[in-house]
Amino acid sequence: MPQSKPLAAPPARFLTGSTMRHVVVMTLSGSLGLSFMFLVDFMALFWVGQLRVEALVAAIGYAWTIQFFLMSISIGMNIGANALVSRALGADDRARARRIATSAMIYMVLTMATLAAAAWLLRRPLLEASGAQGEVLEVAYRFLGISLPSLPMIAVGMCSGAVLRALGDAWRTMATTLAGGIVAILLDPVLILWAGWGVDGAAFSIVVSRGIVAGLGFWWVVRHHDMLAPPSLRNMRNMIGPYVAIAVPALLAQMSNPFGNWALTRAMAEQGDSAVAGLGVVLRLMILVFGGIFALSGAIGGIFGQNYGARRLDRVATAYRDALIFCVLYALVAWVLLFAASGAIVRGFGLSEEGAEVVLFFCRMTAWSLALAGAVYVAGAAFNNLGRPILSTASAWTRDAVITLPAAFWLGHVAGAEGVLVAQLLANVSIGLLAGWLGWRHIARLRRTFPAA
Repeated sequence: MPQSKPLAAPPARFLTGSTMRHVVVMTLSGSLGLSFMFLVDFMALFWVGQLRVEALVAAIGYAWTIQFFLMSISIGMNIGANALVSRALGADDRARARRIATSAMIYMVLTMATLAAAAWLLRRPLLEASGAQGEVLEVAYRFLGISLPSLPMIAVGMCSGAVLRALGDAWRTMATTLAGGIVAILLDPVLILWAGWGVDGAAFSIVVSRGIVAGLGFWWVVRHHDMLAPPSLRNMRNMIGPYVAIAVPALLAQMSNPFGNWALTRAMAEQGDSAVAGLGVVLRLMILVFGGIFALSGAIGGIFGQNYGARRLDRVATAYRDALIFCVLYALVAWVLLFAASGAIVRGFGLSEEGAEVVLFFCRMTAWSLALAGAVYVAGAAFNNLGRPILSTASAWTRDAVITLPAAFWLGHVAGAEGVLVAQLLANVSIGLLAGWLGWRHIARLRRTFPAA
């Protein structure tokens, strides 16, 4: 293993300094990186929209729902890596942190390679189950055929990002995904419009972007931080128990989000392809504009993990409070900006009247609920890193399966496409309040259990 330069900062940097500053820096850098990763999909959808064929926009919406489901599994496994590496660094055990990082990356690559192969073989029935038909089905089928084999590269990129976040290296965490996003933004118009490849060009652009993220993240983890130990079957056997205890509930929790998106897409399919095209734009706006909300779980996990490893439960409580405050303020500002830009967004995608109404209703009436949805992610990060990952899984699936799924179909039947979005709002508000309260109670219980360090 190549030797690196000395670290620019102590490994356990979250044990001192303002917790709000750590929350803001890690979340904004993480959200910018995450937003750029999903900006690749958003810009691909935008340039495909310039072809003025709404069926193509709907096809990418269906394909993205399936792909996001698989990516969420990688995100969940990534949370396990971040939690264990940050705990080891907080306990000043760098050698263990390196062994965990290596084992986690191998677990993630093998898992995503297996899932990518299975999804590639089953992509037609998966799309049919989501409601895709006719030309929309065939276009989405081709898109997944090109892009699914690149999922193992996502595993490398995400695990590298988890290690960098555990170290507190906010700049490199962000720059890794920024680089991939910039390349995709430049490639999209060339491949989609200039080369005339259409949706196939969007898929190839995504593959190239993922390769850059994986290569750059791996390079920085190895050469700058020297945070990967030589692979060892013994280490993998020793690490599998603690890793699975966190990663499996975390990935199950992460899978709830794409399940919720699938439920919305399937319910919206009852309203027609134009409504699905509008929802496809909405789902990408959620990731792009509210990137800070979705980045919270991974971004603040290292803060919780390091301080929990050092038994600084006072700082854990302060970080939890600061994360909730940041979440609400960020989401409300994002909603105001989205409200102001809603008209331009609709015009940019060339949607029909029905698709445009879906986008406008989200931007103006329901997007604010992500302020409370963020509490689910903050509480989930606390549960995953503080020994109660099952609670993270339970709160996420209650929101998406118990509330969103039936409510989306029922309200869609009662109120049409707008009713589907109202179902999402109800789930965000109810479970966001409940999860935020449960997270605070759990931290209070830990503070009574462990004496101050």
